[in-house]
Amino acid sequence: MTGVTRRRFLRASLASGLAFALPGRGIAAAPLSKPRGANGDVRVAMIGLGEVGGPGVGARGRQLIDQLRKVPNVRIVALCDVDERILGREAERFSAWREGVRRYADMRDVFDAPDIDAVFVATPNHWHALATIWACQAGKDVFVEKPAAHNIWEGRQMVAAARKYERIVQVGTQARSSDASRQAAEFLQTGQLGKILYAQVIVYRRREGIGKTAGPQKPPASVDYNLWLGPAPDAPPLRSVFHYDWHWFWDTGNGEIGNNGVHYLDRCRWLIGQNGLPRRAISLGGRFAFNDDGQTPNTQIALLDYAPAPIVCEVRGLPVRPGSRKMDTVRELAMGVIVQCEGGYYLGGSASSAVYDRGDRRIKEFTDRLDPDEQASAHPANFIEAVRSRDPSHLNCEVLEGHRSAALCHMANISYRLGRASQPDAATGAAKNSPQWSDACERFAEHLAANGIDLAKTPATLGPWVTISPDSEEFVGESAAEARALCRRKDREPFVVPETV
Repeated sequence: MTGVTRRRFLRASLASGLAFALPGRGIAAAPLSKPRGANGDVRVAMIGLGEVGGPGVGARGRQLIDQLRKVPNVRIVALCDVDERILGREAERFSAWREGVRRYADMRDVFDAPDIDAVFVATPNHWHALATIWACQAGKDVFVEKPAAHNIWEGRQMVAAARKYERIVQVGTQARSSDASRQAAEFLQTGQLGKILYAQVIVYRRREGIGKTAGPQKPPASVDYNLWLGPAPDAPPLRSVFHYDWHWFWDTGNGEIGNNGVHYLDRCRWLIGQNGLPRRAISLGGRFAFNDDGQTPNTQIALLDYAPAPIVCEVRGLPVRPGSRKMDTVRELAMGVIVQCEGGYYLGGSASSAVYDRGDRRIKEFTDRLDPDEQASAHPANFIEAVRSRDPSHLNCEVLEGHRSAALCHMANISYRLGRASQPDAATGAAKNSPQWSDACERFAEHLAANGIDLAKTPATLGPWVTISPDSEEFVGESAAEARALCRRKDREPFVVPETV
């Protein structure tokens, strides 16, 4: 939803809230309490700090600290991480800045603290929902990293908790605060390029395999593994790199489509003006060439069947050919969004975005009108603005929007996880009325062939169509029972996501 429509909806959907005690912790807070720091500062805790120098970007909490320090009238008063080594590393930075900060290992102690107004949650995915809901119950506002939730059911509970406890909850898909993306959304949705026909999300990011272990591994000695697991099943890690590689296991992560893909899917949904979920989704993929312990696909395509303009999402972790560092592109785009319209198309990457006519002539470019420092911290700053105003409609990615974008990833992954090995012809024919799907399947096969993978000998996994009711967010039709089983998990006591709706 955009503009006045989104604001009115959010105001209408806010349920009345009551002071609520977090189970077993004795917390109670007024749900609309104002920031009480000196000079009206918003007092913030960072939960989840991240490793530096790992295989991915990582250290998201550290990045958010740097961004928040550029936002006026905000004080970071507490840090929380289950890894004592990482917690000490970040605390040393505050000492160098001559700024006092408290340290916590258990986020429940953060929620106990009466002098914390808001929390930033940058934990692994499997903690996002429970941390957000506990914070809401404790009267804290929440900025939670993407994807909003680890599964669809959790996302619904997060939205309900924000409404029930009248909390300000923002999801960290920061393109929503991009000035250039906002201009592009207005341009496309006002029909200046004609009717939107379809959209593509391209996520071609080089990845390495995580290797094979000799069996269950011991967590680092500096980690409280019980707290790290939280609601996830009690099982030892099956990875040599403890931090970051949890992305590639279903119990804790959502694969690349839920890691980088959700950023671009969220932007795409915004650009084409789709405010809900697609009626169905289908996915094709596999974990090719790595021969490692990872579970999630490193090559995946998904068709999200929006009407009238479907979205095709393509994820790749392999290069153009073995040994290369170069990635494939679609219309010279390796990561970004393509929106095809009657009168031309939009191309939006991480560094630039523009629209082109049908003759491939650039007719308009969108650039940020903020300076780089302002743009880098725009999303956290937007959250702080809404914390002060107490108006969730001021948020650029309120939790409902974040939940819906995460649900696109979950729908694709559910289809994939219900799939079976299939030959290329079966994959192409699964959505025979969609030329965009057929084109993606052809690119998929050509890309894998260039990496020495013969799909006739090493078949991809083709999932069934999974159909959802956009209003109830319940799966219906064929494969509904199997799909519902992947919408929610049995949480590990006492880290149980409470049922709010």
